[in-house]
Amino acid sequence: MNLDEGQRKRVAEWFAQGLKLSEIQTRLVSELGVKMTYMDVRFLVDDLKLVPKDVEPLKPMGGHLSAPAPAASVTKPVDAPAAAPGVTMVVDQLARPGAVVSGKVTFTDGNRADWYIDQTGRLGLVPQQTGYRPPAGDLQQFQAALEGELSKLGF
Repeated sequence: MNLDEGQRKRVAEWFAQGLKLSEIQTRLVSELGVKMTYMDVRFLVDDLKLVPKDVEPLKPMGGHLSAPAPAASVTKPVDAPAAAPGVTMVVDQLARPGAVVSGKVTFTDGNRADWYIDQTGRLGLVPQQTGYRPPAGDLQQFQAALEGELSKLGF
């Protein structure tokens, strides 16, 4: 369904306000009288090139993962190299929903984050403290430890 420019601006405003796609779909019907499927709303948001403010694009890891998550996995901390002592990582026994493999990491400053690798091989970090960004050296240590641990698990 084609929307006029005013309707498109209205959808962009709703999206900027943080409304979910299902809420935009409901407002389209109630306020503009336009009935669209959820998938049509997704395509509309994509066509308008709208991106949520708080979502950072995930950066792919060095390699692409294609093996399924192991049934049992490691829950021991990984030894951090001497350059940044204190970076520890564990692999969850059960991967979080939507992830191939997941776990937890503690950085040298004591801040913690959950990490995951999705089906496309992208690494994501979910810090416990909102807005936290680990030091670059810690990230490099974490990624090196993660690659080593995942290679032991057959990834």
